[in-house]
Amino acid sequence: MPAMFTSTRSFIKRHRTNLAVGFGIVGAGYLAVQYIGNKLSEARSQLMSDRQAKENINRRFQTNQSDCTYTVLALLPSVTSNILTRYPVETSLAELHQRKAARIARSSATASTAGGTTSSPAPVDNDDTASLASFSSETFNAAPRKSKPQLWDEIKFYSLIRSFTLLYTLSLLTLLTRVQLNLLGRKNYLSSVLKSAERADDPTIFLEGEGEGGEGVDVETNRQYLSFCWWLLHRGWSSLADKVEAATKQVFSSVNPRDTLSLGHFRSLVMEVRKIVECPPVSATEAEQGNFGGEINWLEFLLPPREQEGMVLRESLGEEAPKEVSKELRRLMDETSDLLESPNAKTVLGHMLAVGFEMLVEAKVAGVAFKGKPSAADALKATVAGNATAAAAAATASPVIGPPPRQVENVRRASMASTSSGMGGMGPLFGGITSGEDSDAGYSPRITEVVPDENTAQFAIVLAALQRQAQAIGVGVGNEFLSAIEKGTELEGFSAQVYSSNFEFVTGTV
Repeated sequence: MPAMFTSTRSFIKRHRTNLAVGFGIVGAGYLAVQYIGNKLSEARSQLMSDRQAKENINRRFQTNQSDCTYTVLALLPSVTSNILTRYPVETSLAELHQRKAARIARSSATASTAGGTTSSPAPVDNDDTASLASFSSETFNAAPRKSKPQLWDEIKFYSLIRSFTLLYTLSLLTLLTRVQLNLLGRKNYLSSVLKSAERADDPTIFLEGEGEGGEGVDVETNRQYLSFCWWLLHRGWSSLADKVEAATKQVFSSVNPRDTLSLGHFRSLVMEVRKIVECPPVSATEAEQGNFGGEINWLEFLLPPREQEGMVLRESLGEEAPKEVSKELRRLMDETSDLLESPNAKTVLGHMLAVGFEMLVEAKVAGVAFKGKPSAADALKATVAGNATAAAAAATASPVIGPPPRQVENVRRASMASTSSGMGGMGPLFGGITSGEDSDAGYSPRITEVVPDENTAQFAIVLAALQRQAQAIGVGVGNEFLSAIEKGTELEGFSAQVYSSNFEFVTGTV
């Protein structure tokens, strides 16, 4: 036994260097394996955490965008009612129809009287004769004070102005709602993240969404902030309508409802109205020369000036309105103003307007009024009315141009292209991407002067199509125009920028 210990000790003594190196290698290998395993586990956990965070923020973002759409649809009928009340096309049409019915009644009564003196007609029921005479007399006594040309002017301008105003208001309301709700959505998301971090070591089990609000989300401040959309719904649209009305009367004053227009001519007239509204001349001299190099201040229609913020809060909140704007509310208002005045916002708004007007002119009006040759009955009516030119419209209808899907990531490229386009900012306002390298950056809607189409229509038919579209633009359910400007522009990309911007700044205030 002692001999075995002696030999073992002798062996270790002789090979102690090799044994030390071997044990060192084994130990180092074990530590390396443990280190690599821990790092892989941490990386896997980090990847899972990042994926969950991305899925969470994407889910919240998409929910937020749906809320924006529902909010616009809920608010739109209110401002639509105000616009339709200010420009009552239906009232003028009813009055015109009443005058026509009275004229027909008088003609029938005159013909009946003349026939009775020259021939022996069949006996006519006395009650029917008395009723017809009474209707003719009452209609004649209640004759409208406005002349027929005045009524046609009202129908012409009201149909144009209210359709254009509704498109502008819809686009502005959509942009404002996206900015407001995405700013609040960003704030709520960061608050929930901070709350989750604070209770990471807390063994208490929370239900999903419980405690996400916390102290960082001031519900009352959010409510006050959202109430500022009252300005656009009750004041901003009216100021905008004044500008649209002036531009429309300037452009369409020389066009008579009996005139025959080509589709290209009508398109150029609409473009001229947009140019006057969105790129107003900077001076009276330039206005006389027809130079449009200015840039409209959209913010004055979207948010009230500071001196009227208290009035807006009182009008929208009533007795619950605060006496003064809090610091948190002021920060939200300032950030909103900065975002609405940013180049990206102007670019996106320009694309929204371009898609909306293109859908109105190309898909709605052109598809109805400029659809090609009329039927034999329509041709006969046009001939009887003295408008044979309208009956000889071209056989080929203009193709309907609809906005294809667009990539959200194009918003930055569109912004860069818009700032490089000339004519004093006309590029971003009309949604055009003019630089060569951006020509393939997806669909870029814009209103530009083109060679007039040969398809023609009587202007009265165009006005009838516009009159019907006003309800479609302002409808609160199934709004095709809202769907087009949301899906056919970089609006979602701009919303993503708002939702993901200024995280560091907001973290310090939440």
